[in-house]
Amino acid sequence: MADQPKSFHLPANVHAYVLEHSIELDDVQRELVRDTQALGGLSLMQISPDQGLLLTMMARITGARDAVEVGTFTGFSALCIAKGLRPDGHLLCCDVSEEWTSMAREYWTRAGLADRIELRVAPAIETLRSLPAQPYLDLAFIDADKGGYIDYYEELVPRLRPGGLLFADNVLWFGAVAEPTAQDDDTKAIRAFNEHVQADYRVEQLILPLGDGLTLARRLT
Repeated sequence: MADQPKSFHLPANVHAYVLEHSIELDDVQRELVRDTQALGGLSLMQISPDQGLLLTMMARITGARDAVEVGTFTGFSALCIAKGLRPDGHLLCCDVSEEWTSMAREYWTRAGLADRIELRVAPAIETLRSLPAQPYLDLAFIDADKGGYIDYYEELVPRLRPGGLLFADNVLWFGAVAEPTAQDDDTKAIRAFNEHVQADYRVEQLILPLGDGLTLARRLT
């Protein structure tokens, strides 16, 4: 299976083997992956198939009902999360692009999951600050502008219920986080985010080497 983007830190043949021996993407998911890949370099903003499968499985395992996504692009990650929610589940997607999210809406409808997904096209920080302040979220996913990660995280963690999960993509940043000579703004922002999460007493956290690195944080209290 040659779906891209892949888990960048795995050789291509090993990544293909992982996908071949995991749950298969459904037809709509595969078509969305292909159509996003056809966008060229922009397709790297899409999470890898194995990340998507993990999001679906974790939503199912936890019985998630209320979820938030920051950064939607063409909608693959949202499709994966919504697929794993309870039948009465609700996923709020935050994005600023009408162009890419119009493609997302098409595929959500084709998958029969549009009724579980609400899209707000606006600055994500404004949307997050408008949400109820009490801890009610079961799952959150961050995959947006790297400089905003800490702000998004700080809006989401207090709204996670105890035991709720937060995922954040691109936390290895193609390996640049471990290269001292890499000092561009995005790399520094991701390093700061990783250190921020590591120091947060409210969660326990793990970086998974899936895709471009995926943080999993579980709310403790």
